[in-house]
Formats: sequence, structure tokens, C-alpha cells
Amino acid sequence: MNAISKAADKAGGQSALAKLIGVSGQAVNRMCTTGRVPAERVLAIEKATGISRHELRPDLYPKEEDSVA
Repeated sequence: MNAISKAADKAGGQSALAKLIGVSGQAVNRMCTTGRVPAERVLAIEKATGISRHELRPDLYPKEEDSVA
């Protein structure tokens, strides 16, 4: 299960997550299907579900220990 699907489950389903973050159910379904979360949605999903920004988009939000050289 990908991170956005876990977030949807934690929110009570795709429709519930869509309402929490202010997008359509279709947009959340697309994210769950592809596993890709648009950068502009990451922080809202994190706030609504507690799923970390790193888990949702590790390419944009690396773990601190990963970014220390």
C-alpha cells in the first residue's frame, strides 16, 4: 500500500480525505492509483492524516539524516 492510500484509510476513505483537503474524490482516487501526490497537496494531507511529508514525497522532503552529508 502506498503512502497516499494509507492516508486515505486513516482519514476514513478517499471521499473523506478529499473533503479534508478540499479536492475532488476523483483527485484523491488518481493519487491513490498512481501513488503520486502533487507537491501542493503534501502539507494538507500531512496535517489532515498525520502521514509524514517524507513518506508522501521523499523526493521533496528527505529525512533529516538522509540530507546530512
